[in-house]
Amino acid sequence: MSGVLIRLRGVTKVYGAGQAELLALKGIDLDIKAGEFVAIMGPSGSGKSTAMNILGCLDTPSAGQYLFQGAHVEALSRDQRARLRRRYLGFVFQGFNLLARTSAQENVELPLLYRGESAATRRSASARALQSVGLGGWEHHTPAELSGGQQQRVAIARAIVTEPAVLLADEPTGNLDSQRSQEIMELLRGLNTDHGITVLMVTHEPDMAAYAHRMVRFVDGRIDDDAPNPHQTVPSASLAAMPVSAGRL
Repeated sequence: MSGVLIRLRGVTKVYGAGQAELLALKGIDLDIKAGEFVAIMGPSGSGKSTAMNILGCLDTPSAGQYLFQGAHVEALSRDQRARLRRRYLGFVFQGFNLLARTSAQENVELPLLYRGESAATRRSASARALQSVGLGGWEHHTPAELSGGQQQRVAIARAIVTEPAVLLADEPTGNLDSQRSQEIMELLRGLNTDHGITVLMVTHEPDMAAYAHRMVRFVDGRIDDDAPNPHQTVPSASLAAMPVSAGRL
């Protein structure tokens, strides 16, 4: 791991005003080093999702500083934040968020389409991304033809097709059974260890958080605990590189 990639200092977030005012974040300080795998945990309403939205440039702090590679994100315009997202960040969601009538390849190509990349570039990059998540040969299947675990792999391929510095995963195993959850977590760990992608993952499941190097726990809009994971799950054989048969995932 190298130096600090992300730094939050005194970050607050206020929603509403007057009697309806809600202080979602209350002066957050947080450093994320390049190459870390961080689990962000906490009960509902603790501020973890608000913090992730700010880290993902989907929202802005009401006060405080957000530095990404030393640049002050809180001072950027909306268009500048959008460019930062497209260039440096990838997103994985609990609900997959795939286009239903669109093939896996076309779903994965979407971020490159928004970038204005050529059709040939999009095809080759999406093929590589799908191969890296174990879905080589499944390019032309639609979400309806894929299992939940396969759909989440497509979503991860879409998130990494732009070769982001940071992957933000919001409850990535929330819709999966335990076996598929473990397989997705092994895949995320492989992207972190083998490709150097920094992973920030929101989860309420301790067994999924156990894959992370570090756990950050939010309570009532503040960071209650931030410590290395002393009991990190032992890696198993890499599942990301294994071919996915019709019966797999």
